Amino acid sequence: MTDFAATRAMFDVPPGVIYLDGNSLGPLPKAAAERVARTLTEEWGEMLITAWTRAGWMEMPRRIGDRIGRLIGAEPGSVVMGDTLSIKVYQALAAALELNPTRRVILSDTGNFPSDLYIADGLVQSLGRGYTLRTVAPEAVAEALDETVAVLLLTEADYRSGRLHDMAALTAKAHAVGALTVWDLAHTAGAIPVRLAQAGADFAVGCTYKYLNSGPGGPAFIYVAPRHAETARPALSGWLGHESPFAFEPEYRPGRGIERMRVGTPPIIQLAALDAALDIWDMTTIEAVRARSIELTELFIARVEAACPGLVLASPRDPAQRGSQVSFRHPEGAAVMQALIARGVIGDFRAPDILRFGFTPLFIGPEEVEAAARILGEVLAQGGWDRPAAKAPAAAT
Repeated sequence: MTDFAATRAMFDVPPGVIYLDGNSLGPLPKAAAERVARTLTEEWGEMLITAWTRAGWMEMPRRIGDRIGRLIGAEPGSVVMGDTLSIKVYQALAAALELNPTRRVILSDTGNFPSDLYIADGLVQSLGRGYTLRTVAPEAVAEALDETVAVLLLTEADYRSGRLHDMAALTAKAHAVGALTVWDLAHTAGAIPVRLAQAGADFAVGCTYKYLNSGPGGPAFIYVAPRHAETARPALSGWLGHESPFAFEPEYRPGRGIERMRVGTPPIIQLAALDAALDIWDMTTIEAVRARSIELTELFIARVEAACPGLVLASPRDPAQRGSQVSFRHPEGAAVMQALIARGVIGDFRAPDILRFGFTPLFIGPEEVEAAARILGEVLAQGGWDRPAAKAPAAAT
């Protein structure tokens, strides 16, 4: 049984704050600050360039990739770290399209994170030759899968509502019509059990600064199913994806397996922070976290609906159909969230009217959930949102 009081003690959450935005940026693990300081002083400071070998920097993307792989149901040696999520989406999508060369359609849904759609649209424009991006409503994806689709590109959990796609069922349907799959795990890695190998996924990508707590701008990861590992061509042929990067050959030769999906120099300092953050997962399991998450989200929905009858639930009511977040609709959602943040309850807002709350059991418990619902009720009842300060535009929401 997981001791969530012990995991909570591993985080540096400011006093007086109820942090329900770990699905956007995870809080600072105490050990991460210590590990980064050590990386700066003892490794970079004392070892200088020899730290690439002596401190194991060169192997970090693959080693930490395996640590994340255990949380997302990936085969050993099939995940590597580096670059940003947008770059990894591009890599995975470009490689998947090349593996299915007689087809020209990328299928996604209208609820996908816009950045993924921007990347897909940009790739389509670069490729030309009849490639197209087709989007349908999230509930219409299965029906839209047909013999014209080359790649199905989906985010497993809708970033606004938390609605989950059925990875296993949609991957099976995609394969049945001859399509490949690219799954974005930004809102599920570290939040719910993900079973890439069991589902037969072809490619997957994800970020680490949300539920995995690597810090702002933390490195992304990419998964390539072992059956594709030696044939998937890396569209971004970076020098560290070369089979022998220090041979400095003028021609590119892709590395073996997942190593070919490395691009540029890895962000060592942020990888060190992520490595320390992942140590907390040695204290629990993703299954235990998921069970606790369902308890907390169910409690929050019940308390908010009792205290705030004017809010409309935007997330699926069935906990099996949503990730580790709860969203409510309010016509003045941006102002309500700013007023709530001023009271010490931090969630976020997603246009046009979504109040979004993330639940990370590693540092959030029933007491915070009860208090957050109560304060939200007070903000709405007292009109704390209907003030100029709450309605002032924010640079980030």
